[in-house]
Amino acid sequence: MRRAYRLQPLLEMKRRARQKAEILLAKAIVRLEEEKKKGKRFEEEKKEIIRRRRECRMELQRKVAGGEAHVRDGSVRVNFLRKLEEDEKSKEEEIVQQRQVIETAELELKRARRNYIDAVKDQRVIEKHKELWCKKVQLEISRREEKEMDELGPIVHRRSLS
Repeated sequence: MRRAYRLQPLLEMKRRARQKAEILLAKAIVRLEEEKKKGKRFEEEKKEIIRRRRECRMELQRKVAGGEAHVRDGSVRVNFLRKLEEDEKSKEEEIVQQRQVIETAELELKRARRNYIDAVKDQRVIEKHKELWCKKVQLEISRREEKEMDELGPIVHRRSLS
């Protein structure tokens, strides 16, 4: 006679909750890594804009110093430098926004990690309860069998005497 564990549905529910929390944790980790990569890419793009601006300025200074600069060429380069400066400011704004996105992703990761830990603890509590319940049932079965054997002992003994 095997009794069913009455909290089995709850245990299954806790297992599913842990699995769901595990998936959400993995997604949060991946998202944070992607956002960090995006932030690094923005930083690299900003460095490239600064490098191009520096090169353009040096080229313009070299041409002016060498007497090779034309008025039209100078105005084109100045406009190009202004455009690069605007691009740099725009990229800096993107970087600031991306830092905020990264902070949000870090908070989501912390929340997902906490939820996962809580789900694992909840599942362990129910599993421990089931384990103790199984031991209790096994002890009851053993006692019952022992009682039956104790009751059968005198009967077998009487029959062997007769």
